[in-house]
Amino acid sequence: MTFHTWLALIGLTCSGFIFNTSEYVPIGLMSSISTDFGITMAKGGMLISVYAWVVMILSLPLMLMVSKIELRKLILCVIGVFVACQLMSFLSTGYPMLMASRIGVACTHAIFWSIVSPIAVRIVPQSCQALALSAIVTGTSVAMIVGMPLARVIGLMIGWRMTFLCVGAFALLSLIHLYFTLPKVSSCGGFSVKELPALFKNKSLVSLYMFVFLVITTYYISYSYVEPFLKQVVNMPDNIITGTLMIFGVAGIVGSLSFSKFYIRNRYRFIMVALFNFLLCFALIYPLSFSIPVIVVLCGLWGISITSFSVSMQSEIISHSSKEAASVAMSIYSSVFNLGIGSGALIGGAVCTYSNIAYIGFAGAIMCLLAITFWYIRMKKLI
Repeated sequence: MTFHTWLALIGLTCSGFIFNTSEYVPIGLMSSISTDFGITMAKGGMLISVYAWVVMILSLPLMLMVSKIELRKLILCVIGVFVACQLMSFLSTGYPMLMASRIGVACTHAIFWSIVSPIAVRIVPQSCQALALSAIVTGTSVAMIVGMPLARVIGLMIGWRMTFLCVGAFALLSLIHLYFTLPKVSSCGGFSVKELPALFKNKSLVSLYMFVFLVITTYYISYSYVEPFLKQVVNMPDNIITGTLMIFGVAGIVGSLSFSKFYIRNRYRFIMVALFNFLLCFALIYPLSFSIPVIVVLCGLWGISITSFSVSMQSEIISHSSKEAASVAMSIYSSVFNLGIGSGALIGGAVCTYSNIAYIGFAGAIMCLLAITFWYIRMKKLI
């Protein structure tokens, strides 16, 4: 790749870092936000669920609306709106205003994650496409290493509102960088609603979407409430919780590197390892909660698995769809992914409200068994 292409790819990676940091902020600051607004933990969790549901509902409609726009112009506009919504979060005077700002961010998220991977793949040589995908996912991992823990530190030290202001400032810098480095990327002529039935007749894509929904629901049953779990059940001090959340991100980079090295050689085994790692982590997180070091190790394995799974599914979605349909296929993937996030956060909130937060791992393990069963019955034959 040329130096200019590297700069553009770095800019896209940084944008992914910022968008994912913003998505995860309520997870790291849920206790602070809930206390400040005098709401329950389950109501605080609705910031995650509603965000995810908005992305789920609007990803496809929004992508169809903007599918004819040149992709460089589109992503710059999306980041600009994202900055404005972060400012609104900073100025929030109550829970409804914060929720409204999060809905605005979710709309930008719906478009951003539909186009960023296709853009990354198209601006690099074909031999570097796996690297480009890994780079975008690495931005997600770095968000967990630096973004969410740093956001949490800022929130604890000077207030959670300042976290959103800082996210907006970094997004503005990313916007400026991409303005000067990202080349024009054609829209491929748009995608008509009339073409959707053909896309949904693709059995491999439909099965992938169903599989993603099951696994992401599994993941977010527990992950949405990991911060209060570590505080209330494991009795971790705040500084160790921050460090543990960073472990998720460091492990995510390991997962991204593992994908670029091992996935092409054995796709089936790679995905299966991620699934069974999930099952192991969810089943053991409460029984082993007496040991902080063991929980930290489990969280590291957890982080490796989610990144490995996520980048694998993105690769499968792109490879099973045409160039013209890639952005729309990814928008559906984003919808399904966020349906899983919202459903997982809702189930996890129900466990916290009607049972005990200590049992969120067991709930995740049960859902994981359903995902593994689906894999063996359907997915094994199609990818």
